[in-house]
Amino acid sequence: MAPGACLLLPRVNFIARHLAPLHRAFLHRSSLGSSPTLTPSFFRGLQAAAAAAVSSEVLPGSTRIGWIGTGVMGQAMCGHILEAGFSLTVFNRTPSKAEALCQKGAVMVNSPNAVAHQSDIVFTIVGYPSDVREVILGEKGVVQGLQPGGIVVDMSTSDPALAREIYAVAQERGCESVDAPVSGGDKGAKAGTLAIMAGGREDTVKGLLPLFKCMGTPTYMGPAGSGQSCKLANQITIASTMVGLVEGMLYAHKAGLDVTTYLQAIGGGAAGSKSLELYATRIQKRDFAPGFYVHHFVKDLGIALHECQQMGISLPGLALAQQLYVSLKGYGEGNLGTQALILTLERLNNLTLPTRNTD
Repeated sequence: MAPGACLLLPRVNFIARHLAPLHRAFLHRSSLGSSPTLTPSFFRGLQAAAAAAVSSEVLPGSTRIGWIGTGVMGQAMCGHILEAGFSLTVFNRTPSKAEALCQKGAVMVNSPNAVAHQSDIVFTIVGYPSDVREVILGEKGVVQGLQPGGIVVDMSTSDPALAREIYAVAQERGCESVDAPVSGGDKGAKAGTLAIMAGGREDTVKGLLPLFKCMGTPTYMGPAGSGQSCKLANQITIASTMVGLVEGMLYAHKAGLDVTTYLQAIGGGAAGSKSLELYATRIQKRDFAPGFYVHHFVKDLGIALHECQQMGISLPGLALAQQLYVSLKGYGEGNLGTQALILTLERLNNLTLPTRNTD
């Protein structure tokens, strides 16, 4: 079976759920000796079930895709879907950030609800849990416009509890929801090599493979909320790795080592990491342009800390990293990339790394 064909199962399940009470009512009336009445509500139920019965294999030219959030990550990610031949309806609070996509064939609308009305599958990638709640569950949100059998995929980093809430609301409306946050930064988004961590119904996630593979490599993590939990663990790992990276660079410099040579020496050993690969050279060049914003990372680490409190576990490395990043916000540097952590450590030590001017 083609991966996209797996999407048929959730819709068949919806038909069964929707028609079951109609069938019971029909049998009840028959048992009472009265003729079943074909009421307007009966026909509305059949109409909804018929809509859900439409084959849902994900194919360019037939599957309508919606996208909400075309910032640093979103623009590149949905650009890959557009390039794969899918029709695309987009919304962004700052319309100018979606203009490049519109020039390539995307259609811009004025609300998340309007995106949902014109889409079979809607992706969202926005900044904060409050934004996720507004664009998906709000008065003009996705679930208000999504047709029965439709799917909403939230790729933001958000709260696992909110992901479970969205899933429950989607199910009530005969729809599906997947939480699928990503890791890999702006370079991964542009290259289509993101790590995608998915939570929800496994068959729904399998059905989305043709779309996920446009953006990177998906891994199914478990039921609703599991994708977000995986992403938070990912952010905890990155936070401590970034602290180690910038501390090691400062130590090497203070010890009189050439920092570039030091990085080359450790890159192939146990200290090598994706953070070193992506950010070490940027740090040396004082390139703090955001692949991932500091203020969004502070938000992620804050959610992780809250989850730890709920679980009753202590992660001191996470707490320290979060405070170091909060310091950047205190200096008005929240719009820089996460590699700007070096600035905090430089200020603590009254020390500045030498600038690398060549590749």
